[in-house]
Amino acid sequence: MKDSLRLFVAAQLPDEVKTYLGQARQAYENPAIRAVPEQNLHLTLYFLGNVPATEDTYIRQTLAQVSQKHQTFTLTLDRLEPGPKPSSPRLIWARFQQNEAFSRLSQELTNVLSSVPPKQEKFIPHVTLCRFKKEGPVPRDLPLITPSEEILFPVSSIALWQSQLASPHPIYTVVEEFQLGTP
Repeated sequence: MKDSLRLFVAAQLPDEVKTYLGQARQAYENPAIRAVPEQNLHLTLYFLGNVPATEDTYIRQTLAQVSQKHQTFTLTLDRLEPGPKPSSPRLIWARFQQNEAFSRLSQELTNVLSSVPPKQEKFIPHVTLCRFKKEGPVPRDLPLITPSEEILFPVSSIALWQSQLASPHPIYTVVEEFQLGTP
């Protein structure tokens, strides 16, 4: 789509969480698995996809309004595992424990940014760490990793990100950040 932007809403990871996830995902090193670059790791809240560049201002204003209505919250890492379906995984993800504040924020973003009436979803807070390569078999018997100590992810802001498709990985750029609970 000409004059369009590929956009999503996500929270940036604190350095400590990035470091832990970077070390933990080494357990998944395999020729059939491609790691997501550390600078691309994020917690997705809503994927907009390709949108006309003319909608940029509206999206930013909407995110500013939504962020004001939601308070900061903290996610707790649950585990790293293949997913989203264990029987036919497509990726390795870091799943965080269910969190009501995260679910409310994700649901509101879906409600206000979706072009079609949204369905009630169960939002799973997660970070995609690796993807399986399209060619070749999916590795089996991959480990499930639970942290030996509590890994906390304080979420105090959300950001509008732009994705530019490139090889071997897309390039993600934070367009604008919005503090939660700040008028």
